[in-house]
Amino acid sequence: MFKNRAFFIRKKVILHYKSENQIELFEFEHPFGGKLDPTNRWVKLSKILPWEELISIYGKSLSTSKGRYGIDGRLAVGSLIIKHRLGLSDREVISMIQENIYLQYFLGFHSFKKEPAFDSSLFVHLRKRLGSVAFDEMTQLIISASERIKNKKNTKTSSDNVSTDKTDGHHKKKPNKGKLKIDATVADQMIEYPTDHSLLNNAREKSEKIIDTLYKQTDLRQKPRTYRRNARKAYLSFSKMKKRSRKQIRKAVGKQLRYLSRNIGHIHKLLDIFDEKEFPLSKKEQKIFWIIQELYRQQEEMYREHKHSTKDRIVNIHQPYVRPIPRGKAKSQTEFGAKIGVSLVEGFSRITTLSWDAYSESKDLEKQVEDYNTLYGCYPEVVLADKAYLTRENRKYLRELEIRVTGAPIGRPKKEESYYEKAKKRKENNQRNHIEGKFGQAKNAYGLSKIRARRQDTSESWIASIFFVMNLVKFLHLFYALKKKAYYSFIESFLLNQIILKLRFKIILL
Repeated sequence: MFKNRAFFIRKKVILHYKSENQIELFEFEHPFGGKLDPTNRWVKLSKILPWEELISIYGKSLSTSKGRYGIDGRLAVGSLIIKHRLGLSDREVISMIQENIYLQYFLGFHSFKKEPAFDSSLFVHLRKRLGSVAFDEMTQLIISASERIKNKKNTKTSSDNVSTDKTDGHHKKKPNKGKLKIDATVADQMIEYPTDHSLLNNAREKSEKIIDTLYKQTDLRQKPRTYRRNARKAYLSFSKMKKRSRKQIRKAVGKQLRYLSRNIGHIHKLLDIFDEKEFPLSKKEQKIFWIIQELYRQQEEMYREHKHSTKDRIVNIHQPYVRPIPRGKAKSQTEFGAKIGVSLVEGFSRITTLSWDAYSESKDLEKQVEDYNTLYGCYPEVVLADKAYLTRENRKYLRELEIRVTGAPIGRPKKEESYYEKAKKRKENNQRNHIEGKFGQAKNAYGLSKIRARRQDTSESWIASIFFVMNLVKFLHLFYALKKKAYYSFIESFLLNQIILKLRFKIILL
């Protein structure tokens, strides 16, 4: 498929990757008339991305001792970028690449190809290989590249950048700089809304399939009685009710619990027959059976104790790692997915914490501030956060680092406060809305509210790739905005010089 193929060996990893040099537009062969548009977004993005560094991060995930050569590294990373930039399914990405000439140019093709680039099922393996850690490395790479672009005109050595005004013992300390905006949200998993009644019905149906599988491998003349028809009828009659009282809900849940309890007992009795034989269930069926038993234990505990919550509550049989996250939002009191702590600096966002369990956002602040120091080489001047982050311990930690914080101070408010101070606080508090807007962009435009992966690791990779692609779009806009600004500043200086020369010429003539 590619010309000039090369094999790069990096840390004993054989990486299949073509030359890093981007071909020119006129070199790209295609059967259509005319030339490719150099202002196309994919053409512009392909020229500014640090492909070599991105491919090296991807190469770390490849096996060092087994397996065939993987697909081209640029094709793998670029396909994931296309997927989340356009919000397409795995199959639609392959079709789009097959049809779009600009996407093939972006992926490094040397000529237009009618054949599919690769099978869509490979996307699952790409997400498993990369994971959230690799995408975070790519995000840091893009942020570092943007910092180099912004500071290109004022390049200084590391020794020149050290401030001599503030010292900490014998070590010199850089002054605080920049604004750090932090907040947390939930990346909603694409699952059915979990109710106790529907969860127990699904578990009962799974247990019946396991009983059927075990019965076929025995010499029993009669299958264990499961009353599946009565259970299905009871489930449907309750589900069709438009209004349900607490008494009706409890009665329906109790019925499904008893049906499921009977099925679990039958499964254990059938498994006892295979003591000295090979275990009759596959790994997938074993996992489902374990989840069913844990789900029954949780539901039975809540039913017996008349409560509606329990520790590590399972809300989906096929994705048992998903937990209910209490949010208290107007749209929904509870969300189901991963809770992520995000930091935002000058339009670039980064995930600092990703947890499938509910946790307090206040624990994130110290980590986010230290990550800022690691990435930018200094601490932020101000931290913009809501009340959840502003605990006494966090305020003390920020005071020790001489970092200002927005939000109301602890204790009585000041009696006298100038109009300038009030306006400054109001302006900084309003700037915290930028990170809320970033969450809206991620959920509405990039599908953060509908994570469709089925595994825990691929779900985390999916979430991280969304923020990586959003940063790529911001990087593209920043690059060409600075380029345009530099062009106009050059024109202004050129015209100014021409005016000065004309004035000098007139003065000489006078």
